[in-house]
Amino acid sequence: MRSIRLGFLALGATLLVGLIVENDPGAILASMSQLSWRLLIVLCFPMPLVALFDTLGWRSAFPRHRVAFRTLLSVRLAGEAFNITTPTAALGGEAVKAWLLRDRVPLDESLPSLIVAKTTITIAQGVFLLLGVTLAHWTLPPDSLLLRGMQALLVVEVVALTGFVLAQMRGVLGWGRRLLSGFGFGLPRFFEARGTLERVDDGLARFYRHERGRFIASILWHLVAWLLGSVETYLILRFIGVGVSLTTATVIEAFGAAVRVATFLIPASLGALEGGFVATFVALGLGPTAGVSFSLVRRVREATWAGVGLVAFAARARSQARGHRPASAH
Repeated sequence: MRSIRLGFLALGATLLVGLIVENDPGAILASMSQLSWRLLIVLCFPMPLVALFDTLGWRSAFPRHRVAFRTLLSVRLAGEAFNITTPTAALGGEAVKAWLLRDRVPLDESLPSLIVAKTTITIAQGVFLLLGVTLAHWTLPPDSLLLRGMQALLVVEVVALTGFVLAQMRGVLGWGRRLLSGFGFGLPRFFEARGTLERVDDGLARFYRHERGRFIASILWHLVAWLLGSVETYLILRFIGVGVSLTTATVIEAFGAAVRVATFLIPASLGALEGGFVATFVALGLGPTAGVSFSLVRRVREATWAGVGLVAFAARARSQARGHRPASAH
């Protein structure tokens, strides 16, 4: 799988280069240069608020508050940096988060919270996509391929998420362990000896049955973060000389988020996301050059915050190395 993802990464990088070459590199550079000092605004707003609300969403995925918010924030930044920069299908960062919390909560508490948060952030993205589809009906013709694509992705997400939540309530990790064992694959001794997967399954089932308020709160916090992405899209486009309404910016952001979810196997959705933006911009009459320029500005912001996350990882790992003892599993 690692080789496959590296292949996807190479393919995505090739696609990105092709999009730049085919859409007037000079015009793209001129468009991006209009940012000037306003690039600092893009780097500093609204990303801190997005990180804040996404952390609140993760915090709500714990059955009770046991970890300081600032710790969760730094751990989330670190984990997301690994999700962006490593070919792990957006899962490597979740393992990093659990590892960085090992001195605060046992694995059978941190792992359920991560699974729930991954579920709620995707549900919130589905709600956001539904909003984007609704707004797209006002700005695109009924037979638009972009609109049909957004609708198809929405249906796939609803079906997949429904199945995922039901599977979590029925012990998906224990079932997965038995399936792997049937094919002759073992698990690390830590999981087998302590029954961690079974306790995680129990924790997930209890959360979905008894913590509905926290579940809904987690979705709402993540939804606010997705909506802030529309504000960022609006500002970037204004700064590079593309005048759009907040409605159009929301359609662009909603479809881009859906493409990112659909192409999770490609590290950072490189190339695929740019292609999606180009298709969206063309459908909206904004031109492919603007789509490439916009996506490259977003990449600069993404790379900057990935760097912040890696710094947070180094600081947290150094703090643990000074003598914090890991929490033991119950």
